[in-house]
Amino acid sequence: MEPTQRAVARLTAAGVHGVALTWVDNAGLTRVKTVPAQRLARVADEGVGMSPVFDVYLVDDSMTGSPCVGGPDGDLRLVPDLRALTPLAAQPGWAWAPADRSEQGGAPYPACQRRFAARQAERALAAHGIEVRMGFETEWVVTRSGEPVGAGPAYGMARLVGHSAYLDDLVVALTEQGVGLLQLHPEYAPGQFEVSVAPSGPVGAADLAVLVRETIRAVSVRHGLDASFAPVVDPDGLGNGRHLHLSLWRDGRNLCRDGDGPLGMTRVCEAFLAGVLRELPALLAIGVPSPAGYLRIRPSFWSGAHQCWGLENREAALRFITGAPRDPGGANAEVKCFDNAANPYLVTGAVIAAGLAGIEAGRSLPPPVAGDPAALPEAARPPRLPETLPAALGHFERSAVLRDALGEALHGAIAAVRRAEAALFEAATPREIAAATRDRY
Repeated sequence: MEPTQRAVARLTAAGVHGVALTWVDNAGLTRVKTVPAQRLARVADEGVGMSPVFDVYLVDDSMTGSPCVGGPDGDLRLVPDLRALTPLAAQPGWAWAPADRSEQGGAPYPACQRRFAARQAERALAAHGIEVRMGFETEWVVTRSGEPVGAGPAYGMARLVGHSAYLDDLVVALTEQGVGLLQLHPEYAPGQFEVSVAPSGPVGAADLAVLVRETIRAVSVRHGLDASFAPVVDPDGLGNGRHLHLSLWRDGRNLCRDGDGPLGMTRVCEAFLAGVLRELPALLAIGVPSPAGYLRIRPSFWSGAHQCWGLENREAALRFITGAPRDPGGANAEVKCFDNAANPYLVTGAVIAAGLAGIEAGRSLPPPVAGDPAALPEAARPPRLPETLPAALGHFERSAVLRDALGEALHGAIAAVRRAEAALFEAATPREIAAATRDRY
């Protein structure tokens, strides 16, 4: 039996009738087309049609244009990756698969974000023998009628007790879907929770970010709740991040430890992280793509507002974790400034591109920062990351590293969407920005 036939048989046995094929646009929204399960074998071979104009959709579903993408003309093929095919435990009768996008003739579509992440992962392996492992932490706020629900202190057991049935259903759903759940706990803000999953390859990590978010959304709906993944729910409070963890491996060895670089990292790891740190102002246009995200990134709020790194420093934009001595996989780095509005495929691919540029340039890290960077004397204080989307966009457009890695079509579409969303919210107050984006992601 062919693999696609086996996949269809597995879905039939599981009572699945429809398959959701998803991709994530440049505004960070997960878009979908669905097909009957019985058509999956044909769709895996031929794909389904979709317009390239989605690459220039904005968060409010309006459209802009870019030099290579935009307008009503053209069509692409949406091709599911059956290796990631997953029956959805919280949506009986449905399965999910992430999709790559191809030209009508079958050639890879140059602005496909998922293929971009795959290219960067392949480049790291081919050019440097490095396997990049990544994982996302996802934060969200449980709301009803737009207001956070759930009493109890931050990180408190009281909040877990109050939502125990909801969280139990979430654990069951993620486990049944084969997600390697590491942690699930209440967070700081009212009604806020966080889930962490096991690391994977860059494309797999981005796939999991999509699957985890949609599973949380589905479980929430079944409990009469809404899950808000927006960068801010309340502009006066703390926001939702989606932190990226990463480690570098070669021949089964974790390059983030047992080396002669800073804090025991290898020199390869140091150069990679130095490349990421150097490109962070430009990477913010990828990882913090909405004006709402700049309401979240504030000094002294553990959101990574300063361009610096440090050992277990939750105020640094780049946090290094040495891990337990007996845990060779525990050493990793965390990019703290990214949020849920970001396309996770763009995030993983762009971070790899920045890291590889650091390796190829032989970069070194500056001294680590301890404590709150905002409390340091001005002369010793590391620079703030961009405080607005237009400022981040300026760095993005000047970054030769990201322009070369993304290619003309994808880079141009991202820049066009960022420019248009900045204009969309130019005259809006923080509260209006939060209200307009609260339920979009």
